Amino acid sequence: MPKSATVLHREPPSAARLVAPYDRAAIEALVARYGSPLLLVDCDVIRDRYRRLQAALPGVELHYALKPLPDAAVVAALKGIGGRFDLASGGEVELVRAAGVPPEHCIHTHPIKRDVDIREALRYGVRTFVADNVDELGKFVRHRRRAGVMLRVAFSAEDAVVDLSRKFGCEPEAVPELLSVARRLGVEITGLSFHVGSQTPTPAMHVRAIEACGRMIAAARAAGHGALSILDIGGGFPADYREPAMPIEAFCAPIRAALAALPPGLRVLAEPGRYIAAPAGTAVATVMGRALRDGRWWFYLDDGLYGSYSGQLFDHMRYPVAALRTDGPRVPAVLTGPTCDSIDVIDDNLELPLLEAGDLVVGREMGAYTAACATDFNFFRRARVVAVNVEADDANGVTVGAR
Repeated sequence: MPKSATVLHREPPSAARLVAPYDRAAIEALVARYGSPLLLVDCDVIRDRYRRLQAALPGVELHYALKPLPDAAVVAALKGIGGRFDLASGGEVELVRAAGVPPEHCIHTHPIKRDVDIREALRYGVRTFVADNVDELGKFVRHRRRAGVMLRVAFSAEDAVVDLSRKFGCEPEAVPELLSVARRLGVEITGLSFHVGSQTPTPAMHVRAIEACGRMIAAARAAGHGALSILDIGGGFPADYREPAMPIEAFCAPIRAALAALPPGLRVLAEPGRYIAAPAGTAVATVMGRALRDGRWWFYLDDGLYGSYSGQLFDHMRYPVAALRTDGPRVPAVLTGPTCDSIDVIDDNLELPLLEAGDLVVGREMGAYTAACATDFNFFRRARVVAVNVEADDANGVTVGAR
């Protein structure tokens, strides 16, 4: 069974639909049915977050970035409400193709590509790409009749948890020269793009980047580059973890104001990922065993840092975790994963009930950069993904099965 396969859970054990946070009976029934560990992906939450961001950014085309949760059920849920997608690899092209997503609803935004990556996306029907240097522009010469390219510009928010401009993006001062190079090569530059970083606590850098790109687009048009008609403002919209993020309506208000001042006739795109995916994921793990060490209880789970909690390493996030049972006195506790590696510790400063083998532990806000980064290290199988609250039409293009 392919690793992207998802179990579609259609008939919740205790209600017509599961409502997060799920109650104990619902979670126990899912574990009894599908085993442990699990990652529950709530399609209602996926749809709700997409619509909420749409309302906060009216007129902006939202292209869900597949990277944080490249799951067939997520693609199907968003396709069902007219969602668009941001792709970065041949595998992601195949995922949306299998779901029947119209290629005109997709963009390809990896700034560094092999020719085969460009050809696969073009064969599917994607026409909008990204580049950030002269070498990358040269790769589009042979494809210039079919592809349009946005220039990615580096704007880095110092308070972002993950800096995405260290690896990609040209300096703003380089834009005029890249426009001139593209003209000489016959490559069409359709606009500018940026990504200020992932999990940004405030929209300040979004606003500064929008204003700077507006000036660059106006200058480019004045210099005769009239084809610039797109601005892609990237992602970075924050999700709640152990501390609440700024409400998306407040976060987007100054962004809307900045967009309103842009040169006329611009098509504005965005690439939300974490904001949509993170709250849709609930991880469920089972206690394998326990040990009392130096006055603290160590509880060993069947999921950990090499599995669903990999985001603590790769994504620098800390997830809200709690035991499903709440009875009895609480004790100083450590939660670890199942592997033989000593760094496989989820949290070493908790207070939990005195758990026993077979008890369940739940992690919230775990849809982004968790299953996507999980491994089978030590041959402990990664969590099975179970999509809940699936609409009837969502099944089209979704592979049913176990990861």
